Amino acid sequence: MDFGFTEEQEALRKSAREFLTDRSTTGLVRDLMASKTGFDEKLWKEMADLGWMGTAIAEEDGGLGLSLIELAILVEEMGRALLPSPFYSSVGLAAPVIAATADGALRKTLLGGIASGELRATVAIPEEEGRWDAAGIKAKATPVDGGYKLSGTKVFVPDAHLADEIVVVARTGKTKDPREGISLFLVPTSDRKVKVKTLDTIDRTRRLALVKIGGVEVPVDRRLGPEGGAWPLLERALDHSATVLAAEATGLATKVLELSRDYAKERTQFDKPIGAFQAISHRIADMLVLTENARSTTYYAAWAIEEGVPDAALAAATAKVAASEAARVVSQGGMQVHGGIGFTWEHDMHLYYRRAKWVEMFLGDPSIWRERVASLFA
Repeated sequence: MDFGFTEEQEALRKSAREFLTDRSTTGLVRDLMASKTGFDEKLWKEMADLGWMGTAIAEEDGGLGLSLIELAILVEEMGRALLPSPFYSSVGLAAPVIAATADGALRKTLLGGIASGELRATVAIPEEEGRWDAAGIKAKATPVDGGYKLSGTKVFVPDAHLADEIVVVARTGKTKDPREGISLFLVPTSDRKVKVKTLDTIDRTRRLALVKIGGVEVPVDRRLGPEGGAWPLLERALDHSATVLAAEATGLATKVLELSRDYAKERTQFDKPIGAFQAISHRIADMLVLTENARSTTYYAAWAIEEGVPDAALAAATAKVAASEAARVVSQGGMQVHGGIGFTWEHDMHLYYRRAKWVEMFLGDPSIWRERVASLFA
């Protein structure tokens, strides 16, 4: 049994690393942190020309028709490079939700647009309580003539200020089971009744936004999936998104591990490299174990989802917990290995820690995903 990557997958990783090493430097990351939008249009177009946005989108929908494994390889490299881009929100989050719920001409328009990079989308789930489960959905979609009127406020919407379309999760009916009565709607950010305000959060290279939807009317053909029955479809799509996020966390942890290893070799104390001391070497060994565990669970989840095996959802939840915790703990370890300089603004280590916290909290913190693991394993 071969558990390795194919030659084509290794070639994809090599080319992505070379491109991102050259284009997504920490200098660019710092510049975009200080910018108004945190976005580099030129870099986005270059990635679109490489076909990256369509990696895991089916050929009949305008993509390259590759698998989630190839997308995970790309995103792992993006995590290494701290790529400042709406790639995750549009390709890793919105695209699988649209693929799971849209059909007909709208599906082709949306997925084809995302694949070409000409359209950017995102998904709006949590509200003022910050919950990622069905019980947290309070936004309303009321039937009107020929469509629905949507009202509500969403928080933590990634890259909403850069998106053309937002998939809004709203309630079309009340039932005892909070998972029922939920529908998805495609809302254009150009609608004057949609107000987007970026939030001041820990990672300034990946903006989160508050989105107010004040009586937006959408036609019935902009409802994605069945009325009142969209939550199970959304949940399965989010397994895909959680796996992509785990891949990013894995890449981030890998880069911090490498930086810490190299620093432990060159920094000396008492005429010895600091890596010669157990306090440092054992910490780096722990960081390696966490990182490899993150990689293993992530690629198993990508394979499981792609193959549709029965434990795919469990694998995705496990990967989200393992990889996001690994990224956070390894980033903390990296700061400790670097000592005082690792805590300064001038050093890049805090950039990795900020992204690690973003990845850990988005889609729900590890405790929420552990509950999902427990429910699926029972």
